[in-house]
Amino acid sequence: MSRMGRVEAETSAGWRSFIRRRTAVFFTFFFPVILIVIFGALIRTDPTGEGLFTEPAAYYVPGYLAVVVLFTPLSRMGSEVARHRDGSRFEKLATTPLTRGEWLLAQTVVNAAIIGLASLLILGLVVLLTGAEITFSPLLIPYVLVGVVCFCGVGAMLGSYTDSQDGAVAASNAIGLPLLFLSETFISLSQLPSWFEPLVNLSPLTYFARGVRAATYSGAETPTVAGIDPAFANLGILAILAVLAFALGARSIPRTD
Repeated sequence: MSRMGRVEAETSAGWRSFIRRRTAVFFTFFFPVILIVIFGALIRTDPTGEGLFTEPAAYYVPGYLAVVVLFTPLSRMGSEVARHRDGSRFEKLATTPLTRGEWLLAQTVVNAAIIGLASLLILGLVVLLTGAEITFSPLLIPYVLVGVVCFCGVGAMLGSYTDSQDGAVAASNAIGLPLLFLSETFISLSQLPSWFEPLVNLSPLTYFARGVRAATYSGAETPTVAGIDPAFANLGILAILAVLAFALGARSIPRTD
């Protein structure tokens, strides 16, 4: 079987495994929906006030998308790697031609399909419930795909270096929550102390948020990077980080138990 055939077979198996878990399917799509309802429809933004949500609704679109682009790969990949390891599945896979990189690529394709559907749902609900005026830029597609690749790699590392499935889920929450709120998604850089800015720049999610905002929100004041349009420059930085995270994630997956 060719490499493409192996990846397609593993992708098909991963997709069927996901849709058979009805609880996982429900909460994958329910979590971002409930977040939009609470933050976007109940609390709402207040451009004239102070504190959180003082920007126009369109400013927070990257944050809502980040809920699925960040959390779904972290939790799904972390628990999937831990589950395979606990079930001695990597030991069995080591006897097949499927490499660790191909296995991770197949899982990434499954996550990309799930998150792509969830992103469409989120964008529709944000526009409908919050009245956000956004531009449906074609750049949204590569941003979501590259973001999924990046955080699938991070999720694979979490699953590899934690000792159980519960530990992987706990680690993904512990890492995901700070990244979600401290990467220029829901909280702007001006609301954080100046000494914290270098730490914000270390987060891959920051480049996702800056780039998506520059591509979708006409009022965004995202700075250029070395004179390059921020929508393209941040995508390039995120792509470099995604390649690095994917390579490290594939390398961290155990060959045997």
